[in-house]
Amino acid sequence: MIRIEALVDDAGVLRFCKAVGHGGRGNAGSDIVCAAVSVLMRGAHRTLSGRKGITLRADAPQPGLFWLEADYSAEGKEFLFASGAFLLEGLASVAEEFPENCKLIVRTERRS
Repeated sequence: MIRIEALVDDAGVLRFCKAVGHGGRGNAGSDIVCAAVSVLMRGAHRTLSGRKGITLRADAPQPGLFWLEADYSAEGKEFLFASGAFLLEGLASVAEEFPENCKLIVRTERRS
């Protein structure tokens, strides 16, 4: 099971996302659930990296673990909002299609 935890602020902007585990839908290297989550997370990382107005920290320290955390200024807010919405909709789609292999939890937190 892949467990995905995401945090958005009260403006709906993605602040944190972490995926942990393995899909268990196929053998290593051919698991469709792992592949889908990996593509979405890596795509978000590549899209947000180096973007003006967004500070991104991310790591994949071991197989089955990938996280990213974002801070933003007014300049990066709209882009991060849209990119985060795309990521979360994609992850929600995977979780809905494969509920026995993927779980998404999204929390909202006030931005200080």
